[in-house]
Amino acid sequence: MALTETAIKTMVADWYRALDQHVPLETALTYLVDEGLEMRFPETTSRGHAGFADWYKAVTNRFFDEVHTVTSTEVSNLTETSADVKVVVNWQAKIWDAPGPKSAWLGFDAYQTWVVSVGPDGAPQIKTYIVDSLDPMPGSASL
Repeated sequence: MALTETAIKTMVADWYRALDQHVPLETALTYLVDEGLEMRFPETTSRGHAGFADWYKAVTNRFFDEVHTVTSTEVSNLTETSADVKVVVNWQAKIWDAPGPKSAWLGFDAYQTWVVSVGPDGAPQIKTYIVDSLDPMPGSASL
């Protein structure tokens, strides 16, 4: 089954919905290739499902009340098996650092570059996920 722009845009939206819900790890992994997966976040680079699992455990235990709002998804270099994707997502969350008396609000626009490939079931999967930059919203705490 060939990749389509519509399928990729749907997967992007579904991915962020899954992150907001802190879905079980097994569910999150369905969006990601295993072999060749590279995810570059501001704080670390993870590789493969094992690397993602470590990152996912850390962030789902650190951030809460997350809301990701996709503001732009641009697909380019689309072939039957891969595509380049530029994603802009507004990410808002709360964080609590012990022993602070209150949680802090975080708000960022995240500019990202992805490479998506066709998965075994024909659905798009993330192969490369790079956070190019994070622009803080006014009033946001720092990471």
